[in-house]
Amino acid sequence: MSKADAPDAENPEWTKEDMRNAMSFSELPESVKKAILKIKRGPQKAAKKVPASIRLSPNVVAGLRVTGDGWQVRADEALRSWLEKQEPVGTR
Repeated sequence: MSKADAPDAENPEWTKEDMRNAMSFSELPESVKKAILKIKRGPQKAAKKVPASIRLSPNVVAGLRVTGDGWQVRADEALRSWLEKQEPVGTR
């Protein structure tokens, strides 16, 4: 059994009874909704990435996407690796 398949004691699989008792967010009391919405994400652990829009060949995008979730991270790593191998060209 892989780590991803291992049971999680803190987050057990839902039973049929759990499903029957579940509520959608809109059904929650207002106080609970407000408490959930107040939860903020912690500080960024690594340098923030900058959004960029670039045009790529369709086969490049298809080839990246077919690798599955995280393809953008792998594209970033490939570009970074290529850039590190390049001769510096003045200041930009």
